Amino acid sequence: MTAEYNALLTNNTCSLYPRPRHKHIVRNKWVFKIKQRSDGSIDRYKTRLVVKGFNQVDGIDFTETFSPIIKPATIRLALALAVHYN
Repeated sequence: MTAEYNALLTNNTCSLYPRPRHKHIVRNKWVFKIKQRSDGSIDRYKTRLVVKGFNQVDGIDFTETFSPIIKPATIRLALALAVHYN
């Protein structure tokens, strides 16, 4: 987990900030997974931080949490339409 966390900091993928006072914090947890090769041997250990969305409070932080996810095919389609219609 330490190696994964250090990689996130080194690549400027995430930042660590102090907890703001008088703000509701949505709790989270680390999820661990072992990536294996085709022969069953361990390739590497993978970790990710998952937010516990069920701790959100409607009207306080329910509308503030947003995780944009877009597939490459969607980007290609949008670019193709933009080129087609000038």
